[in-house]
Amino acid sequence: MQKMLFLFILAGTLLFSEARNSCLECHQGIEPIRDHQSKMMQEIFKVAQKAGVRGNDCVVCHGGNPDSPDKDHAHSGTLPYFKNHKGPKAFYPYPGSPWINEHTCGMCHEKQVAAQENNLMATEQGKIHGALWGFGAKDGYNHMFTNFGGKSPQLHERLGIEAYKKYMEQLAKLEPQGFSEETKELPRAPTADEVEKDPSLSVYTYLRQECLRCHTGGKGRKRRGDYRGIGCSSCHIPYSNAGLYEGGDPTVSKKEDGHMLVHAIQSSSKVKVQVHDINYTGIPVETCTTCHNRGKRIGVSYQGLMETEYQATFDAQGNGQPKLHTKRYLHLTEDIHYTKGMLCQDCHTSNDMHGDGFFRGANLGAVEIECQDCHGTTTKYPWELPLGYSDEFDTKPKKGKARGTTKTLAEYLRQGDITKDTGDGFLLSARGNPLTKAVRKGNKVVMHLASGKTVELKPLKLLKEQKKISEEGLIAMDQIAAHIDRMECYTCHATWAPQCYGCHVKVDYSEGKQNPDYLAASKHHVNGKTGEVESLKEFLVDGKVTETRSYLRWEDPALSQNGEGRISPTIPGCQVTLTVIGKDGNALLQNHIWKLKGVEQGKGIKTPKEGVNSITMSPVHPHTVSKKSRSCESCHNSPKALGYGINSGKYFADQRKTTIVDLMTADQKVLPKQVDEQIPAIPNLNHDYSSLLDENGTQLQTVGNHWKLSQALDNETRSRLDRRGTCLACHKEMPSEDLAVSLLVHTAKYAGVKIDNSMHKTLVNKSILLSAWVQVLGGLLFGGGFVYWLMRRRRKK
Repeated sequence: MQKMLFLFILAGTLLFSEARNSCLECHQGIEPIRDHQSKMMQEIFKVAQKAGVRGNDCVVCHGGNPDSPDKDHAHSGTLPYFKNHKGPKAFYPYPGSPWINEHTCGMCHEKQVAAQENNLMATEQGKIHGALWGFGAKDGYNHMFTNFGGKSPQLHERLGIEAYKKYMEQLAKLEPQGFSEETKELPRAPTADEVEKDPSLSVYTYLRQECLRCHTGGKGRKRRGDYRGIGCSSCHIPYSNAGLYEGGDPTVSKKEDGHMLVHAIQSSSKVKVQVHDINYTGIPVETCTTCHNRGKRIGVSYQGLMETEYQATFDAQGNGQPKLHTKRYLHLTEDIHYTKGMLCQDCHTSNDMHGDGFFRGANLGAVEIECQDCHGTTTKYPWELPLGYSDEFDTKPKKGKARGTTKTLAEYLRQGDITKDTGDGFLLSARGNPLTKAVRKGNKVVMHLASGKTVELKPLKLLKEQKKISEEGLIAMDQIAAHIDRMECYTCHATWAPQCYGCHVKVDYSEGKQNPDYLAASKHHVNGKTGEVESLKEFLVDGKVTETRSYLRWEDPALSQNGEGRISPTIPGCQVTLTVIGKDGNALLQNHIWKLKGVEQGKGIKTPKEGVNSITMSPVHPHTVSKKSRSCESCHNSPKALGYGINSGKYFADQRKTTIVDLMTADQKVLPKQVDEQIPAIPNLNHDYSSLLDENGTQLQTVGNHWKLSQALDNETRSRLDRRGTCLACHKEMPSEDLAVSLLVHTAKYAGVKIDNSMHKTLVNKSILLSAWVQVLGGLLFGGGFVYWLMRRRRKK
């Protein structure tokens, strides 16, 4: 009898202790957030057991009451255990939300969650400053505003190895305007009455309604291609373009938009996600492009997508191209890294994306990698370069001892993609952190990608030793020092760059017009939800923003000096041309461009302290890299590259004058009385939007507004770059067999394998001087001849 009783109790104990997930009684079929054998799930199981709900692992992230049969009660509160220990403090439908994720993701990823508040994807510090600058540089060079304000943690609390922290401290002292210790929350949206008194306040309406939808503190708008998670889930949970659920949970609608694709975490090469019958690893590029499709457009450009105004091509039913991110696209050349299967996270590090604790004013403050970190130069392997190379924030190349490699990783780097194949050591970033996917093997670099692929890379020095670099490439990189010392690699190797000229913003406060304040809607909610999820109607503010532009281009961008002191491709930034409609329906400002007051910018450029237009051109890495570089002529023979604008800015008529098109006389007197203004004037635009400066060196608009060294090319640089007509003076004719190769290779061929660069410079200088003297002598001869002709004429009279 006692034996039977013992067996009965044992069976009951085993039955009771059997892992049972009561959440699955309703959510049967939902995908496991991670593989049950993974380290993450094993940690979650342990926490569930400590909380006394072994098997009910869902509550470790979501909270709630797992044993309640009532839906509302089950989806409320949390277990008593979590009130005194780490874990959810309420029911969290969105456990990745930054408002509550210290209690979820932060249980294991404490440092990353602590740093999230100060990363650019949360603060939007650079975007905010760019808009404020376009509205007349309202905060000058200071990057004082972020989405929600805050303070930087102490140095010892910031992420990165000691060399990296030291580097960033020095950079912060060098660029204090871009590394604020403390920031303020962006001012609230103004009322229509306040805008009547000061139309420049409309910048806060513009930012809150239009620009600040993509930060990680909110879910943004519901449009095709824009669906994403919130906080950690912004990157780590998959969403399709349509925002529709395609998993197995019967309680989640498959027709209602706004849902994740499947209930799974996407992360590194060690984390597999299954969608239908396909397994993948890493974070797809498309997850990044849900945000990175505006501004510099680096996400879509990486995929070769360039926006267009047109609807081509047609589908099988004759429908035009659907909108994606509210745009339509052309498919241009993809970035070679994308073609090879590299995801964004294969270059961009944990510090880039999660943050390291610093406030970073703009992208150059956040991005720690440079092209040379993997590719090196033709004279040095990546491990032979000094730390800081190509990230100088100076106009001289960094010198110093070789950075080497490392097999030792900081503790914060031990999560995510770290290959076991350490080879001869991990490569180091320009700022000193180990690159956990890039390993040295002899004189090669092996990349272990987040997608699971392995790519072998030959650095430039090895390619040169193996004679696998073209003559043209060797001449450009080996014999012209300025190309390596002063330029970014992508200045030549970016195939194209999106150029959206003229940002025409209208903020209309008439007839009680209102739109949602996305920043206010994304503020804290006790269970991680935001107003965007609940109802945007509660967050309406005065005004309605619309945007358009003057024209689009993609070919051969202009050049300027970026904040790192290197020559970079340059595209339109925030070229604000503002129209503000008041309460009565009339314009308070019409096509207005602000002029800077008391802000001087540029070295070696004739820049007035006041009067420069506050519209901006921005140095950029276009993320459209190819092996083949842009041609020599596209820089050295191009007024656009020099900064003078497309065709030297001479295509456009005077845009300060209104254009009327109707029946007119020959002297342009309008015949009808009932006429419309076809193209209203832009009063302060006395140049084309593509012109950075004029040929006298006078600056016309802002070039970079974040970093001290950002500027148009100075007089000395432009004089060195400008070879319009110089080469053809000697090389007008080329033998027919060389028509398929560049002028540079042709010159190299007939001057020997190696050009004597100093001799060539001397010849060019002499040719310029000779040309000048010929012009002077010609002038003297012409003048003397003219005088002689006049004297003879007088004698005849």
